[in-house]
Amino acid sequence: MLPRENRITEKKDFDEVRNKGRLVQSDSFAFGFIDNNAGTPSRFGFVVSTKISKKATLRNRVKRAMREGVRQNLTYIKKGIDGVFLAKTSILNKPTPEIMKEV
Repeated sequence: MLPRENRITEKKDFDEVRNKGRLVQSDSFAFGFIDNNAGTPSRFGFVVSTKISKKATLRNRVKRAMREGVRQNLTYIKKGIDGVFLAKTSILNKPTPEIMKEV
């Protein structure tokens, strides 16, 4: 599980990344990010909308896979980044290890 200090949970933080951040595209997701204070830990949020799947179990599987990918790489990520992962529909066709590797 991703530590609490590394999670974005408030709507204002998601909106700030969306409005002011840069966006990088991947096959399975888009990643928006912004620099926050350099001394703070990096934080991440995950968005998997109902457009991806109407089934909550599938959306949750995708979020768990992306969270685990971030958790395993936290030591390699520089401090002071706020990032939001936005899932695309193609992510449903990929197995969990492949999603984690792509993150």
